[in-house]
Amino acid sequence: MLKKLPFLKTSGTKIVDEAGKPVTLRGVNLGSWLLMEGYILGGRHIPEKVFRADFEKALGAEAHKDFTRSFRDNFIREDDIVTIKEWGANCIRVPFNYRIIEFEDRPYSLNEEGLSCLDKVVRWCEKHQLYCIIDMHAAPGAQNPDWHSDCVGKPEFFDNEYNRDRYYRLWHFLATHYKDASNIAAYDVLNEPVIDIERENQLKELYEGVTREIRDVDQKHMILLEGNMFGKRLGFLGKPSDSNTAFSVHAYLPIDYVFGLEKDLIYPGRAHNIMWTKGRIELIARPYHMLQQKLGVPIFIGEFGVHWRGGHYGETRWVEDVVSIFEGFGWSWAYWTYKSVANGIQPDGIFRYTKNPPWVNRNGPATGMETFAACWPKYRSQMISSWRTKNFVLNEKLLAVLEKFF
Repeated sequence: MLKKLPFLKTSGTKIVDEAGKPVTLRGVNLGSWLLMEGYILGGRHIPEKVFRADFEKALGAEAHKDFTRSFRDNFIREDDIVTIKEWGANCIRVPFNYRIIEFEDRPYSLNEEGLSCLDKVVRWCEKHQLYCIIDMHAAPGAQNPDWHSDCVGKPEFFDNEYNRDRYYRLWHFLATHYKDASNIAAYDVLNEPVIDIERENQLKELYEGVTREIRDVDQKHMILLEGNMFGKRLGFLGKPSDSNTAFSVHAYLPIDYVFGLEKDLIYPGRAHNIMWTKGRIELIARPYHMLQQKLGVPIFIGEFGVHWRGGHYGETRWVEDVVSIFEGFGWSWAYWTYKSVANGIQPDGIFRYTKNPPWVNRNGPATGMETFAACWPKYRSQMISSWRTKNFVLNEKLLAVLEKFF
């Protein structure tokens, strides 16, 4: 009989199991699986809904359904969960677009096929004794102005009561659906929100509202709250009224180095006219630790990662330094991301796709996702095969660093 993992909960600044034993979550993100990101798939930062609308316009609704099903069935499979477990990790974070739960053109209607993707990864994790965190990466109307919230132009989440109501209903549904799944470590209720600083109290009120929705049906799962300005500002939240709540922070500093935006930067080294070392990063991280101690709330680093340049620019040193800082402060963490097409900017996956078939086409002008519709009729089977992790290259140097801590 399958042994169930114990529910996790907060206890002061720690995460503990049902017996009170401290648990540090150490894992990876499954980026771009249930919310497609252009750069992870070898192209520009375009919102997923733009890609999907263009694909359907070019090839029709049935081809779009076939593409979606094929991508989701192959980009992440059960053997990927087995691999992560074999590395020694104990959790995965699963970013998803709310549209996998609710049809965009039919609000409050259940997308059963999309939900089945979340169900199967929860089931796989249970089978292989891994915790998972389900992360609403894109909320109705978009909670920030970037592509990864599926935003086109101005975000319309905080200023639209209708979108917020859909958000509340979605989390009430998910909490009802997963209330007995003990291997779900936490609900990450909103990825990287952005709201004007003078309106931050609205974000706090939103979190109080979604907490009430979840607790109406689910008293057991931890709730993760991310701060304003892409998760950086936490202080305004104060001590959560719900005792089983933790904070989540994302760590991408210095951004020009870790995203590869300014070329030839080295770590340790100068960026933004500042000398970046482990000591500098720890200095920036310390106020979060102080807030953690003051409020008695655990911290989970939901994302961190680095653009890979062959390991010649201090990438492994940066990863080792930041993870050792997390460990020193007693924080849980998840690396961004598990797999990606090797690209010119942004953090790479632990697995990298290095080839250059027509549906990657690094020489342009169209690259990555923007080639998919044109390539699908001719290269369907080859594209499907290329999405499987066996066709990616393992970054052994990066994994060796992470395995020191897993």
